[in-house]
Amino acid sequence: MHVVAVLALDGVVAFDLAVPGQVFGVTTTSGDVPLYETRVCTPPGGVETSAVLGRIRVEAPFGLDALASADTIVVPGHDDVRSAPPAAVLDALRDAASRGARIASICVGAFVLAAAGLLDGRRATTHWRFADELARRFPRVDLDPSVLYVDGGQVLTSAGVAAGIDLCLHMVRRDHGSATAARTARRIIMPPQRDGGQAQFIRHEDPPDGQAALQPLLAWLEANLHRPLTLDDIARHASVSVRTLTRRFRDQTGTTPQQWLSRARVHRAQQLLESTDLPVERVAAEAGFGSPVTLRAHFSRRVGASPLAYRSAFRGR
Repeated sequence: MHVVAVLALDGVVAFDLAVPGQVFGVTTTSGDVPLYETRVCTPPGGVETSAVLGRIRVEAPFGLDALASADTIVVPGHDDVRSAPPAAVLDALRDAASRGARIASICVGAFVLAAAGLLDGRRATTHWRFADELARRFPRVDLDPSVLYVDGGQVLTSAGVAAGIDLCLHMVRRDHGSATAARTARRIIMPPQRDGGQAQFIRHEDPPDGQAALQPLLAWLEANLHRPLTLDDIARHASVSVRTLTRRFRDQTGTTPQQWLSRARVHRAQQLLESTDLPVERVAAEAGFGSPVTLRAHFSRRVGASPLAYRSAFRGR
């Protein structure tokens, strides 16, 4: 069974600590056979949670030595990003990375991975409120504070709070496919995959009237992904100017129409690659990319693998 070790440090955020157990703990096969074992690990002596709920003592049954046998290690956020993590923690994370364990962070847990040198030269994210601090202290990290999570292959990072759920569901999807991830998402009452990034939470303005809401337009876009849609086409359908369209997208989704469309098309391609035997040329056409070359460029940039490699990994499950 796949072992997930959740590394709790002093001041751990209680919600972040609970997320991996909540997601991986309810992930099963269609026959309800558990697919993960979750173990909470702490440095010697245990830790206390952050002061948000008042101090609560956490004494876990596993210590740092449990990281040596974990398949995945998740580092939740904690309340003091300015303090240096214990040397033993950093050594244990480096050893785990050296043997090929998958390592992920939730929220400001990224500071711990950065302190261990695991994010050097890698694209990563963290909570937008602490992005400047992380960039200042760890300039070798390619920081992107606009996204909900970053899948860097062996090392993954996520933004604050609920983005940790997004990241854990993504790892389930990566391990066992979309059907299993969707089943897990239903059990914890979450969308299997949220669109947009942190920008939608940094700034959000209510539409001035009911006509400004984007949901009908987004549904129309989802139904017409196969068409070569331009900004003018989208604005014409929404009966607004291109400028107004772009502003409403920024305000309500945190991204541009083109970026939203590209992301939705990649999602459609993922679904087709996982659930059908359509040739890549047909997948490219159905997802609205037009050609396999264009599909490959967009897909590889967002997913981190070629369409064929992705199909091979997911159809094999």
